[in-house]
Amino acid sequence: METVFVKPALVERKWFVIDAGGKVLGRVAAKAAALVRGKEKAVYVPHQEIGDFVVVVNADKVVVTGRKAEQKQYYRHSGYVGGLKSDTFEQLIARHPTAPLEKAIKGMLPKGPLGRKLLKNVKVYAGSAHPHAAQQPELITL
Repeated sequence: METVFVKPALVERKWFVIDAGGKVLGRVAAKAAALVRGKEKAVYVPHQEIGDFVVVVNADKVVVTGRKAEQKQYYRHSGYVGGLKSDTFEQLIARHPTAPLEKAIKGMLPKGPLGRKLLKNVKVYAGSAHPHAAQQPELITL
């Protein structure tokens, strides 16, 4: 069996808008990661960038189920000894409204150079306005 290589010039790449207002964090992130990865295309191969561009709006209105808003922890490290910091979902969304969704999408993409490249194809905005209207994105409903 031969390895499939799709020519990047032949891949049609679209723009999609996902409205995350009132939607569950993980469901929005999973849909965005699948679109960016290109998993819904017939020519999908896991080692190439053939996915679409995704714009997520209203990221500040994303919800989590249960008591995750108070209990879910997000960690970061300053690089110094004893520099571990943590925030709850509520604290993080108050400080950086797009961060929980960006972290969730990043965690669903492959690790390494391909994942970092794919993450650049996701644009997350806190409000409903975005500067990508010229690309004529298609609205996705979850």
